[in-house]
Amino acid sequence: MNPDATNKRNQPSIEKVKIMTTTIEETTLNGVNVTRLGQTIEAIRQQPELAEFQFRARNQWIDGGHNQARIDGFYGTCQEIERAKGFVFDADEPPVLLGEDQGANPVEFVLAGLSGCMTTTLAYHAAGRGHRIEAISSEFEGDLDLHGLLDLDPNTRSGYREIRVKFKVKGDIDEATIHELIRKSPVFDIVSNPVPIKIVVEKQ
Repeated sequence: MNPDATNKRNQPSIEKVKIMTTTIEETTLNGVNVTRLGQTIEAIRQQPELAEFQFRARNQWIDGGHNQARIDGFYGTCQEIERAKGFVFDADEPPVLLGEDQGANPVEFVLAGLSGCMTTTLAYHAAGRGHRIEAISSEFEGDLDLHGLLDLDPNTRSGYREIRVKFKVKGDIDEATIHELIRKSPVFDIVSNPVPIKIVVEKQ
């Protein structure tokens, strides 16, 4: 990693942007444009419907445990938003679980999604509160018992029975605040609390 690029990201920076005839000073901290973050929060206060988002994914089975998820546009800020380039994620199982390792398995994607969301949430909220972050790293582990998935024990759940998270953070922020901020993560909320899932099946 380029040290100069890292230092630039971690140091507060102010750049003047001319909009019409008004000059606005934009402040960036932890790589987050704090000025625009504040403007976003104020816009939602004034127009609450701007906060409503809908994210989407499509999936196509390939073979065996291998399937492919595609993510393109989404709805937010009262409009449909199309990305210039979509994302493709291959999911599979390791050979010990009868797959061919064409990608991480879905429960590993859950850990990856949780890690990404908790990290981003920490960086954003810390910036909003004026805490400078120099580095964030984390480790995630999840315990799963196949007795549930394979219908060998009706009392064993199919999913994780416990997820363990370890964060290492360098910056001018205390541990209590880190604990508070990472729990604001949407994915943390999703995996910590029951979410209604509506399923429609269409036989072809």
